Amino acid sequence: MMKIAIFTDTYYPDINGVARTLKHFTNYLEKQNISFKVFAPHSDSHEYISSNIHRFKSWSFFLYPECRLALPNIFRMKAELEDFSPDIIHVATPFNMGLCGIYLAKKLAIPLAGSYHTDFDHYLQFYDLQFLSSILWKYMKWFHKPFKKIFVPSHETLTQLTRHGFANLEIWPHGVDCELFHPYYDIQAVREQRSITKKYLLTFVGRLAPEKDVKTLMSVANALPDEVNEQIQWLIVGDGPLKEEMQVHSPANMSFTGYVTGTKLAEIYSASDLFVFPSPTETFGNVVIEALASGTPAVTADSGGVKNIIKHGETGFLCETGNAAEFTEAIVKLISNDSMRKQFGMKGREYALTQNWDTIFDHLLWQYESVLEGAAIQKFA
Repeated sequence: MMKIAIFTDTYYPDINGVARTLKHFTNYLEKQNISFKVFAPHSDSHEYISSNIHRFKSWSFFLYPECRLALPNIFRMKAELEDFSPDIIHVATPFNMGLCGIYLAKKLAIPLAGSYHTDFDHYLQFYDLQFLSSILWKYMKWFHKPFKKIFVPSHETLTQLTRHGFANLEIWPHGVDCELFHPYYDIQAVREQRSITKKYLLTFVGRLAPEKDVKTLMSVANALPDEVNEQIQWLIVGDGPLKEEMQVHSPANMSFTGYVTGTKLAEIYSASDLFVFPSPTETFGNVVIEALASGTPAVTADSGGVKNIIKHGETGFLCETGNAAEFTEAIVKLISNDSMRKQFGMKGREYALTQNWDTIFDHLLWQYESVLEGAAIQKFA
C-alpha cells in the first residue's frame, strides 16, 4: 500500500482553497486506509490535532496571510520522514515547507510530485507589485522543475503554465461535497436566522482582499437600479484586510458575517438566489462550485479556473473582469427572470453532481503510480 508525505504551508483548519482541498484529500486517504503524513506550519486557528500531522512554528506571508512561512527543524523533519519511509512526496505550496519537501525528496531519493494552486502573479497587480512578475516566474519555474508531475486545477492554469515553460503538467480538478452543499436546507429558517427580509438574497463568499476584486463587487452593489436594489439583500461571507473599508462604503442592504464554514455556509448558499464572485485570480474557484452544488446560479469574472466551471448562459454568466456594468446587467437579468434563474440553478446542481471527490482522488493516485513507475525505470536504467 502506498505511503504519501505531503508538504504544505497551509492546512486545516486554515480557511482557504489549498487547505480545504488537502483536507478533502487526507479524508479520502483515511477512508482508503492509505498511510500519510502532513508537514505543515502551526495555524492561527484552533489547532487540529492528529498523529498524521507534524506542525512547525511559523509567521504570516504578507501577500496571503492565510499561507504561513514555517521555521522548520530540517533534522527533525528528515528523521520523521525516514521513519515514515514514504513512497512519494507531494509538495502543495512554493514556500518554506515546499522547499523542505523538495530538499528531502532529493536527499532521500524519494519520488516527487506537486500541485499548483495559487496564481500569485495575478495577485501582484492588486498590490501594485507588477514589477516583481518576472522574478516570481523565474522562481516558480525553478521551484517546480524537479517535480515529475505538477497537478493543476484547471485547463486555464495548465495553458498559463505551459506558456511560461512548465513541463510535466496534469489536470487535477477539484470536486465538491454534494451531500453537504445542496439546495434542500430549510431556506425560511436560514432567512430568519440571518435576518433576511428582502425578496432576493445575493451572496459573496471569499477573502475580503484586493485579489478577489471586491472593489468591483462594491461598485456593483452601489450601482444596481433602485427598483432592483429595494428587493435584494447582500450577504458578504468572509474576512480579510478590506473588511472595514467595505463596511464603511457598503449600502444599507449589505450584511457581513465574517468567516462561516461547514453546514452554516452550506445553508447560506442554499438560501441564496444568486452568487456573485468578481475575483479574476482563481486557479479553480471552490466557492463557485459549492454555490452550483447548492442550486444557486453564479455571476462571475470571465477569468482563471472559474471559466472552466461556469457554462455561460446555462449555469450562470461570465462577465468581463472589473466590468461593473456587465455584472450589474447579468444580476438584473437573473433577478428579473425567476424561471431562468431556477433553470440555471438546476443545471448547476446537475454539473456539481458529476464532480465527485473520490473519483478525482482515485485518478490522482493513478497518476502517483505513474510517477513511481517512472522513478523505478530511471533507477534501474
